[in-house]
Order: sequence, then C-alpha cells, then structure tokens
Amino acid sequence: MPDPRRPVGPAHPAGPTSPSGGTAHPAGPAGPTGPLTLTRPALLAVGGYAATRLTGLAVLALAAAVTGEDWLHRLRGRWDSVWYVRVAENGYGYEATLPTGAVHSDLAFFPLLPALERGLSAALPLDAATAGLLVSWTASLAAAWGLYRCGAHIAGQRTGVLLAVLWGVYPTAFVQSMAYTESLFTALAAWSLYAVLRARWILAGLLCAAAGLTRPTAVALIAALGVTALAALVQDRRLPPRTVAGVLIAPLGWLGHVTYVGVREGAPTAYFAVQAAWGNSIDGGLALARFIAGLPWPAAFGLAAALVLLGGLVALCVRQRQPLPLLVYTVGVVVVSLIGAAYFGSRPRLMMPAFGLLLPPAAALARLRPRTAVPVLAVLALASAAYGAFTLLGSGPP
Repeated sequence: MPDPRRPVGPAHPAGPTSPSGGTAHPAGPAGPTGPLTLTRPALLAVGGYAATRLTGLAVLALAAAVTGEDWLHRLRGRWDSVWYVRVAENGYGYEATLPTGAVHSDLAFFPLLPALERGLSAALPLDAATAGLLVSWTASLAAAWGLYRCGAHIAGQRTGVLLAVLWGVYPTAFVQSMAYTESLFTALAAWSLYAVLRARWILAGLLCAAAGLTRPTAVALIAALGVTALAALVQDRRLPPRTVAGVLIAPLGWLGHVTYVGVREGAPTAYFAVQAAWGNSIDGGLALARFIAGLPWPAAFGLAAALVLLGGLVALCVRQRQPLPLLVYTVGVVVVSLIGAAYFGSRPRLMMPAFGLLLPPAAALARLRPRTAVPVLAVLALASAAYGAFTLLGSGPP
C-alpha cells in the first residue's frame, strides 16, 4: 500500500503500470499533468465521450420523431426526474400512496441535484427540469474528464481516453443524458478517487462528501477512502493529519441526509424505512436470486451468464492491480447494486458509476490499432444508442 503522503503513482518510473504489471507507453506526449489542465489526450477523451452521447441523443430524437414522442420530455420529465424536480420546486414533504398501500416519500432522494436545479432555475431563465438536464450534461463531461485522469494515471493516456469513451457506450449510458444523478455522482466519485491517487486527501474528502449528498451509493466511495487510509495506517503505523481530515470529511454528506431524515421523521432509522417502502431494502441478494429463479430457463441462463461475466470483470480488475481506492470503490458499487431488493431493471444503471469495471477492456482496446479500435467503439455507440432509444420510448423506468 503506497504511503498516503505521496501520490499513488505507477510502480515504474518510466511510465504508468500496464495491466500485465509492466510499463505502458502513453499515446503522444505527456504534456502538462496538473489535474485541471485539459491536455490534448484529455480533450480527445472528453470529445470522444461527447460524440457517443450526441450519437445517443440523435438516435433518440430520430426514433421519437418516427413514433411521435417528445424526446426531450423523456430525458427531463419521467420517473425519478419528476421527483427531483418536485423537491427542487417545493422542498421535501411529498408522498405518493400506491394502489398496493405502499407509501413512496421524496425523502428517499438525496438533495444535491434538486438544490442545483433550484439554484440554476433561479439564476437562469430555465425551469427546474431543464436545469436538471444542464446539470447532468455538464456533469457527464466532467465525469469523462475525471475518468480519463484516473485511467491515464493508472495505465497510460491511451487507456484513459478509451475508459472515458467506453463509459459513454455503456448499455444504460442514456441515463447520463437524463436529469438523473448518475452523471453528477460519477463525476464527484472519479475526481475524489483521482485526488486520493494524487494524495490530496482533503479535496478527496470534500468531493466524497458532495457525492454523499447525491446518491446512497456514496457508501462505496466512503469505504474506498477509509480502507485506503486504514491500509496505510497498518503499513506506516501513522497517518498524516490531512489524511485523517479527508477520511473524517468524507461521510459527512451521506450522514447529513440520513440524519436530516431521521430528525424530520422522529426516528434515527427513518431513512432506511423510507428506502424500504420504495422496495430498496438490503436483503443480501435474495430478491435477485428469486427474480432469476422465476424466469424461464433461457432468460435465467442468460442472466446467470451475465453475472458470471460481471464476476470475471471484477477478477480482471484485481488481476490488473488497480489501486486500492479504485478497487474498493468498484467492488463496493457492484455489491451495493446486487444485494438490495430494488427493481431488477435498475441494477445495470446502479452499477454504471463503477467505472473501474471498464478499465480492463479499455486497456485491451488500447493495445489495438486505431483502425480496429475506432470501428469497435462506433458499433458499441450505435448499439448503446439504439438500446437507449428503445428504453426511453418504452414504458418502464431505467
């Protein structure tokens, strides 16, 4: 475990560590390395990512025109987006009672996105729903930049570029263009992890706290910072004050919302009761197992194969020797996404911020020639766009 007083960098001074443990060779000159410097590879990463999402929006707009649907409404005015807008406009306090008797409370939704929607709609001539889209689209570009930084730091610039682009062709990448929290959360998580890799612990803690105001999945990011600091403490038997400060700051956002719900509802565990009413209780994966068991055998076999593939990706992350904070975060997001009793169709979306899963395929693509890698990415972008249009123009939530 690297000393937290130093940046978590490559094991070999000649260049970043490759997936095989040797030295990778970045594509092109290294250029400036400051975290806020948009180098040529960083621009390529963000531009390549933007191209994938523009492809998705174009396919959605075309499909919506054919079917007579409003594609923009599908991005800003459906499912969870409606709940965030309601919080932005009216604050917390709304409940919906389902025909089954279940009560869904808006306290299940974390406050950062609606706060940004409210602030932007007050400062600009935008309604809260459109402000949510602006936040999501801007955050998605920041996320792509952060993913590039993490990937380049770990495995070289070419891999960093491809990591950002692969995130844009993830099957549920259409959510990155919706007024949802995935883009905002992933941006905060990526930059928080990059700050840890650069030994900037206080910044990492602040970004983690902001992520904790965005999604409950922040527990994985909090764990990543905590485990990394604990491993350093075991190795060095001491921690610098800034590391301790970062770790203590990290959970404040998540704890803040959980505490707010507890105080408002008059019960310390009220937040978890609210989530359970939405069907989001933690059951250790029993709901997932029952869902698979209730499927026709071809579908059950296919889903089981997908889970095996997911396990294989996690194993590749370990074999790739990803830095401890990224590995803990990735595994944490995957585990949280699988052990809850949530609606099954949402699980791929819930795992989307676990961008470490895409680092092994990004490294594999980096070894290919551009004339091979580019068509592969183009096919993936079109497939992701088609699936996104099909899902958004359908009836079920993502």
